[in-house]
Amino acid sequence: MRLGLYLNLYGTPDERPRLADAVEQARLAEQAGFDWIVLGERHLHRPGYHEILTSMTWLAAHTSTIGIATAGIVVPLYDPVLLAETLAHLDVLSGGRLTAGFVLGYRPEEFALYGVTQAERVRRFEDGLEILTRLWTEEEVTYDGKFTSISEAYLSPRPVQSPRPRIWNGGRVSAVLERTARMCDGWTTSFNELDADLPAKIAEYLAYPRGPQSLGQEVILCREGYCAPTTQAARAALEEPLRDLYDAYTGWKRTSTDVSRYTQGWDDITNRSVIGSQAECAERLAQYDAMGANGIILRLQPPGMPQADALKSIEAFGALL
Repeated sequence: MRLGLYLNLYGTPDERPRLADAVEQARLAEQAGFDWIVLGERHLHRPGYHEILTSMTWLAAHTSTIGIATAGIVVPLYDPVLLAETLAHLDVLSGGRLTAGFVLGYRPEEFALYGVTQAERVRRFEDGLEILTRLWTEEEVTYDGKFTSISEAYLSPRPVQSPRPRIWNGGRVSAVLERTARMCDGWTTSFNELDADLPAKIAEYLAYPRGPQSLGQEVILCREGYCAPTTQAARAALEEPLRDLYDAYTGWKRTSTDVSRYTQGWDDITNRSVIGSQAECAERLAQYDAMGANGIILRLQPPGMPQADALKSIEAFGALL
């Protein structure tokens, strides 16, 4: 099973622009055999959140071999040419380690900040992905869209990876699953996707026809995770900071359809996570493998968890690889 480590990019005013903890975790994950470090995106986040593209570049400069992935960049907020160019150069700088994970976005505040309406987001997403994919793979691109028009455009340099970096997309509704199969190479779940729903979702995603530019149909599950010597030790390290994060999410995700899943109890959370002793975590990973997952992204450090606890869990998961 391929594992990704979802890095905590939450910041506080007294530490900006420090990313030393994320670098330390990324280096340890690289040594432990993880396949990716994975970053998310937040805007208008009062406590502080490190910007995703510059953080990816910083982490690329401080690691050597581990993949650098996102889950995910909110495509409708970006000029697609600038996004394509920035990510292509990140692939160059990292020596071909980029996986670009995208999402539609859901927060009205973020769309308003960037002058985008939610009604435009699907069209902006599809146009943006087409422009990005073509710029990554074609010598010259002309495109006349509703929001972006380019003529005889090209990137130099283009990404290192051939034919291009892999593209993931996150979401749970049928329209997203169809779009992911058609335009992308992998589907990423939410961290709160219920295990009971996964087999049907995976089957639906894999049943949709792949688009002509697709490189495959990977299934990447995002799960809460913590590995410790005992179940009790895992719960003692994770429960309080994870509950605090979920409490914050009930306000953060108030406009999202999955907000109710952040008010569930500890047993509900652990039933859709990879938490416990090494034996229990190995069993959970095997269950997801049998379910059809190609990789698991683990969020091990909610805000408030000490760095030492996060490092212990990374090492413990590494022992399973």
